[in-house]
Amino acid sequence: MSKEKTKFVCGECGYETGKWFGRCPSCGSWNTLVEMNVSEAPKRSAITFGSGAVKLKDVDCKEASRTNTGIAEFDRVLGGGIVAGSVILLGGDPGIGKSTLLLQAAGNLIKNAPVLYVSGEESKAQLKLRAERCGVSGDLLVMTETSISAIENEVERTKPAFLIIDSIQTMISTDVASAAGSVTQIREVTASLIRIAKVNGCAVFIVGHVTKEGAIAGPRMLEHMVDTVLYFEGDRHDSFRLLRAVKNRFGSTNEIGIFEMRGDGMAEVSDPSRMFLSGTNDSGCAVTCIMEGNRPILVEIQSLLSTTIFANPRRMAAGMDSSRLMLLLAVLERRAGVRTGDKDVYTNAVGGIRVDDRAADLSVLLSVAGSVFDKRLPERTVVIGEVSLTGEIRSVDRLLNRVNECARRGYENVIAPRSSSLKKVEGVNLITVRNIRDALKLLV
Repeated sequence: MSKEKTKFVCGECGYETGKWFGRCPSCGSWNTLVEMNVSEAPKRSAITFGSGAVKLKDVDCKEASRTNTGIAEFDRVLGGGIVAGSVILLGGDPGIGKSTLLLQAAGNLIKNAPVLYVSGEESKAQLKLRAERCGVSGDLLVMTETSISAIENEVERTKPAFLIIDSIQTMISTDVASAAGSVTQIREVTASLIRIAKVNGCAVFIVGHVTKEGAIAGPRMLEHMVDTVLYFEGDRHDSFRLLRAVKNRFGSTNEIGIFEMRGDGMAEVSDPSRMFLSGTNDSGCAVTCIMEGNRPILVEIQSLLSTTIFANPRRMAAGMDSSRLMLLLAVLERRAGVRTGDKDVYTNAVGGIRVDDRAADLSVLLSVAGSVFDKRLPERTVVIGEVSLTGEIRSVDRLLNRVNECARRGYENVIAPRSSSLKKVEGVNLITVRNIRDALKLLV
């Protein structure tokens, strides 16, 4: 009789080995290797949802139909709505509002098509209480189940157009001999959900928990398997939330959705610029206009400098890249003669938004210089421009759209680089600058 073989699988990254380690050699996590019997490991479920090979010219390329969720900010991030048969993964910290957002979307979708909401964490009574608080009623189908085979049977019976799984870490497949939430279970359950989506044309939403490192719990392969990956960001103690797409096979990944958590659920923020402006005009503050997808947003950059007695001053940036900040400080010192080598530098983007747009470079430098000299910019002024290593202020894309947004918000002055695409905008005083020295002269 042959001896039964065993293997050890890491619950964090899926690394497999023939012997146990206290620390995973792949991801470095401690005490995550779980023993599994090789004979019990099932054959992988084949995700077969198409026929044989055909010629490309014979493929019917009708545009995939989209369904609006009834939440404009949600549709914006999805690329215009939900594509039939797509699999969407929504991740975020506990309590951030993932289930609330999907329940509100389900309440809108049920008006036109059947929706099945499956929860492995709450009872039906708890779901109803939360639905009543969010104003969701009607013929929404709810199910409390963790077995993927039972969910498949219910999908075959009810034929829903939309399926919501809350959450993937609670679902199990009886074919896999491991605990719920393990790498093997998540991978097998996700494969089954993808098969459901592609065969039945049912759009599937999957809720995923986030680890303390900020990644969706489970193997990285999970993000590669699905069509769209969304992240809910924000401080759970703050009312504002950002919904961002990091992968989208049916749309752009540059769009963000902005929500406010209220007692009756998630509310859309129609004017996001007010979130990221403090309304003050002190030294060390500068307002800029960044682009998130096709949407211009006004953001305030704040800087604080303090003299340090240590040899290595600190450089801390909240909401922006720290390495970019250090590069800009080097340009400021070399090209404009503003010394910051003996000072700690702290910068912050108000409101918790992540600023990756190079158009914010000049605003960062002017806020730092304003803190050094204790000077401020003129009232109602917006600063736009990318800074090169030579100290030149370079133009940015969609500059006219940014200036129009500044005018709509009531700003009177816009400091911007010289550009042939820039036209006169009514109510806005355009101040063009060539280099950093020209911009520093505008501090008063």
